[in-house]
Amino acid sequence: MADNEQKALQLVAEAERKLSSSKGFFGALFGSSSKVEEAVECYQRAANMFKMAKKWNSAGKAFYDAADLHSKAGSRHDAANNYVDAANCFKKSDTNEAISCLLKAIEIYTDMGRFTMAAKHHQSIAEIYESEAVDLERAVHHYEQAADYFRGEESNSSANKCLLKVAQYAAQLENYDKAIQIYEQVASASLESSLLKYSAKEYFFRAALCHLCVDSLNAQHAIERYQEQYPAFQDAREYKLVKTLIEHLEDQNLEGYTEAVKEYDSISRLDQWYTTVLLRIKKQINDNPDLR
Repeated sequence: MADNEQKALQLVAEAERKLSSSKGFFGALFGSSSKVEEAVECYQRAANMFKMAKKWNSAGKAFYDAADLHSKAGSRHDAANNYVDAANCFKKSDTNEAISCLLKAIEIYTDMGRFTMAAKHHQSIAEIYESEAVDLERAVHHYEQAADYFRGEESNSSANKCLLKVAQYAAQLENYDKAIQIYEQVASASLESSLLKYSAKEYFFRAALCHLCVDSLNAQHAIERYQEQYPAFQDAREYKLVKTLIEHLEDQNLEGYTEAVKEYDSISRLDQWYTTVLLRIKKQINDNPDLR
């Protein structure tokens, strides 16, 4: 490990010597392209040596320096690739730097019209905010941008995956109208595909629960609409659960509500998102004892 790090440091020093030779940095850049190419190669080799030594920050910095040289020399595609390489290293040591590198890559890809690549890296940024930085609002922003680019490139499946993430976090952030709109949109799109139509049940269920977080009457109207769009939904356990929960909310039946959720969970395990939303709905019974 130490040997690899030492070799990497030597390569970085060699790259710096090549850039400072002749007329200095700008002389090397504009007067001797071969010097720049040799420096780039040294930085890239150094980055890989740092990776072998698990010196992620140093690896990221070396890839970044290579990308920066590519960018100044007009090699945009190579610059973008090295910014992504840098980001992958920084993910293990400095998430802010990782995001910064991905944004630089995205700027290049969008300028080149490579929107699918830009979308994938917006998705990567969203995942960092989702799991590492834990900033759901920024995660939502980047998932939305990714979905927009994917949709523009007719990658509808990828776009919907990102939109479903937006809906998931919008609901967690109590932006229920936004979550409902997306879940209904994706459900309707799923019904147009023989392969995907069975997943519409889940999206209608999620939308209905978001409606319940706001108003039980709207939820009742919503599931009636869903049943018209997708008749099989009426026979689903999800539809029956929502109907039952609406009744218990109107009757202020806390015990019945709890038992209905428990029974459903015993057959179809509820994940954290469902649990959170169902607890918020349940809280209405305690907070609104006169609600009928």
